[in-house]
Amino acid sequence: MSGVVSPPVTPSSGFEYAREVADAILYEGYLLYPYRRSSVKNRVRWQFGVIVPPAWAEAQGLTDTGVAGSAEAPWQQTECLLQAPTDATIRCRVRFLQLQRKSVQERLTDGSYRSVDSLRSGARLEFGFDEALPQEFDLQFSLRDVLGDTHEFAVQATGGMDTEHVEDEEGRPLGRVRRRRCPVTATAAVSASTVATSASKAAGGDEPRQSHRLRVRIANKGAVTPPGASREEALAESLIGCHVLLGVDGGSFLSSLDPPQWARQAAEECVNVHTFPVLAGPPGDDHVVLSSPILLYDHPRVAPESPGDLHDATEIDEILSLRTLTLTDAEKREARATDPRAAEILDRTESMPPEVFSRLHGAVRSLRPAASADPEPPPGAGSVVVAGVPVRRGSRVRLRPRRHGVDPQDRFLEGRTAQVEAVLCDVDDATHLAVTVEDDPAAELNRWYGRFRYFSPDEVEPLSAEGDRR
Repeated sequence: MSGVVSPPVTPSSGFEYAREVADAILYEGYLLYPYRRSSVKNRVRWQFGVIVPPAWAEAQGLTDTGVAGSAEAPWQQTECLLQAPTDATIRCRVRFLQLQRKSVQERLTDGSYRSVDSLRSGARLEFGFDEALPQEFDLQFSLRDVLGDTHEFAVQATGGMDTEHVEDEEGRPLGRVRRRRCPVTATAAVSASTVATSASKAAGGDEPRQSHRLRVRIANKGAVTPPGASREEALAESLIGCHVLLGVDGGSFLSSLDPPQWARQAAEECVNVHTFPVLAGPPGDDHVVLSSPILLYDHPRVAPESPGDLHDATEIDEILSLRTLTLTDAEKREARATDPRAAEILDRTESMPPEVFSRLHGAVRSLRPAASADPEPPPGAGSVVVAGVPVRRGSRVRLRPRRHGVDPQDRFLEGRTAQVEAVLCDVDDATHLAVTVEDDPAAELNRWYGRFRYFSPDEVEPLSAEGDRR
């Protein structure tokens, strides 16, 4: 019986596969519920992947070089490992939002205009507000071209102004809406180096092949924003939500979260600043990487139940959609006047069929107390044996998160100590430990709310009740 052969994954098809997730990153926090200009949550916007003008960054003391993409900086850097022949072609797609200032002007009797807060024409209402335009730039180079050498590519989104005239219900000039953009200028500096792996063979494992460390550094080159300008002014010349897609023909990327044993040390030596790379093609594919200011898993996907972006990936679509439906007519008018993307969310939510809402409820996986390893446990107590030691509520453990298939943020808890709050089982009979991290300032508050971190038994080391508090 002949089967259907899937077409090979290429950088282009891999980029398209990753686009939904990349778009969610691009617009994360763009505009938050209740999607109105007057909402306090929308007073301070653009929280991730903001690459600001260098002189302004220096004046503000923005010198952080950590991985967190919520820190504003004049540059971001991606480093990842690649196995490919030197003649392999690499594609790099740089994506970000360019700020667009929307202003509203009323037409006066003498034909001149004056700025106003809002403009109404029948059912149409317009507010002044900050919008953003998506920008993306495709770069292409061979591995040979950048080995031991840095190639710099110009990345520039042009400025400009668009004008839309507004008429009253009888067709007479009433005013205009203007959208103004400042030029955004940046560079993408690409380089690569050969990684020595001969001394890092897996014990009794595979022979490592030659690999390379690829570096992409995106730097803001804007020189218009004065050092003393406000953040709002600096954003006009910034790259917002900046992230990078990388694809290779005739080669493969190594996972930065779960590299092969022989490449683990080289992967740990990669320096990622304000962004982090993960494999972004279909599961099992390693031709495409997405380097994101928001930490992700390998092969991330948007939940298939989600009917569209709500610009808040930390929320649950069902709850957020139901909340949107509770807005009053006046609040919905304000939201629609605030931003076209807010109007799209309202239209989509109001027209959503019941069966789509039903899918938003998702799959429910309940947790129940695990069966106790203690012959006579206290009522309702669960426990599990780890390395020959019974672990139950109140036990102390040291966290050793796996490198694969876990929340990437858990990796920052490596070696930290925690207290077990519960031992639970899911519907598949897998055991989970609910814990609070001992040196977390919010531990007591999280315990009161019942907000825990979850690890499997093979991700912890049992500790004595009082000892080993390194």
